[in-house]
Amino acid sequence: MTFQTAIVLYPGMTVLDAIGPYEVLRNLPDSELRFVSDAVGPIVADSGVLALGATHTFAETPAPDLVLVPGSGSSTTEAMANKELIGWLRAVHPVTQWTTSVCTGALVLAAADILRGHPATTHWSAQPGLAAFGAESRPHDRIVRSGKIVTAAGVSAGIDLGLWLVGEIAGVEAAQLIQLGIEYDPRPPFDTGHPDKAPAELLRRARLVVAKEAANPRVPLDVATALWRLTLNRMRDKMAAKR
Repeated sequence: MTFQTAIVLYPGMTVLDAIGPYEVLRNLPDSELRFVSDAVGPIVADSGVLALGATHTFAETPAPDLVLVPGSGSSTTEAMANKELIGWLRAVHPVTQWTTSVCTGALVLAAADILRGHPATTHWSAQPGLAAFGAESRPHDRIVRSGKIVTAAGVSAGIDLGLWLVGEIAGVEAAQLIQLGIEYDPRPPFDTGHPDKAPAELLRRARLVVAKEAANPRVPLDVATALWRLTLNRMRDKMAAKR
C-alpha cells in the first residue's frame, strides 16, 4: 500500500524547510510525495526569486499519511490566517499517521488547534508564540514528538526530522541508508547554531534582525485573525458535539 506524504507550500515559505525533508522522504519505499497548496502551480518562496511547484491541491489530498508544514521568516502569520490551509489541516489531522512541522510551521499547526496541550518546538525566535495557542514550548529540543505530532526546530532541523520519520516508518536501517546516500554528515565551520551556543552580542544582533523582519503592519492583524478563527472553530466543535 502506498504511503502518501503531503508537504505544504504557501507564498513566502522558507525553501529549505520543505526541501530538506523532501530529499529524505522522497526515498521512502512504496511512497508517493506531493507538494500541496490551494492551487496547482509555482509558489514563490521568501527570497522572492525561487519558486517551488505545487503538484496537488488541498482538495485533491483528503487523506495523506504524513503532513509536513514548513515555516517562513516573514509569511508565517499569513499562513496562520489562511482559511483554506487551516481548514485542510483540521480536516486531515484526524486521519494522518504523522502530522509534522519544521521551524515556524509549528505556529501554523497551532493555528489549526493541533498543538493545544502538546509539547512542541519551533525556530528559537518564535518559541513564545507557541504558548499563545496552548502549546508547551520546548526551546532546547531539536525534535519534539507528542503522539503522532512531531515538530522540528528551525530550518536545517527539517533534515533531522526527515531522517527521524524514516526511522519510525521504515526502520533504522532505511534511515541510515538514506543518510549515507545524501552524505548527511554535518560539520559546521562555526558552533553558533542555537541561542544556547551563540555569544551574547551575536544573539542580540540576531534578535534585532528578526524583529526588523517581523515589523510588518499585517502581522498583528494576521495573528488576531488566526486566534479568532481558532476560537470560532473550538466553539463550533463544542456545539457539534452537543448535537
